[in-house]
Amino acid sequence: MKAVIQQIFDEHQGRYGYRRITLELRNKGYLLNHKTVRRLMGKMGLKCLVRMKKYRSYRGSIGKIAPNILERHFEAAKPNEKWVTDVTEFHLHGQKLYLSPILDLYNGEVISYHLENRPIYSLVSRMLTKSFEHLKDGDSPVLHSDQGWHYQMKQYQQVLKEHGIIQSMSRKGNCLDNAAMESFFGLLKSELLYFKEFESMEHFKQELEKYIHYYNHKRIKAKLKGMSPVQYRTHAQEAA
Repeated sequence: MKAVIQQIFDEHQGRYGYRRITLELRNKGYLLNHKTVRRLMGKMGLKCLVRMKKYRSYRGSIGKIAPNILERHFEAAKPNEKWVTDVTEFHLHGQKLYLSPILDLYNGEVISYHLENRPIYSLVSRMLTKSFEHLKDGDSPVLHSDQGWHYQMKQYQQVLKEHGIIQSMSRKGNCLDNAAMESFFGLLKSELLYFKEFESMEHFKQELEKYIHYYNHKRIKAKLKGMSPVQYRTHAQEAA
């Protein structure tokens, strides 16, 4: 059992604590309780290396404000029902990189994202274009954001209307209205940015793209029944 625990710990680069390792063991057919796993990890000197830090989002203020339709209801019954988005900034080696993703609240999956070295409008517009690939006939998701200037642009709001997407915005200065997105950014920075050393901004960019794939396809969640976001969505589609 120690060998299996070590393999899981190493595979996820020390990002898993005893609770998530217990879930992964169950996925592999080993029915140990979390107290036993915690005791074994203690004997092995294994401890989750991630230390969560709070995230503060990138903000702006111009243009037309949309109502808060989401109203902190972060649960979704099906894919493409509720999406959330925001922009975050990374500062490394004297350079900046901006990430703009969309999360589907059904399973927490990053369904699209775009990276730029400046917070220009294409950062959001290209992300949005990629997200349309996930829409099926009859889908009309709510897309929630803060009041950042990107989301107040006429071009942005017009594109949403053209694709049947309902815009929702947080109240001014209220980060809890987009807590699901901020939670993801906090996780991303704790499990990647503050977790590793990077030789350059280009190196970080490569690792960021790898992390998003890892987060979608391999990182399991208790609320997803011990599955990753993609596994959960795929399992639900097969069951249907």
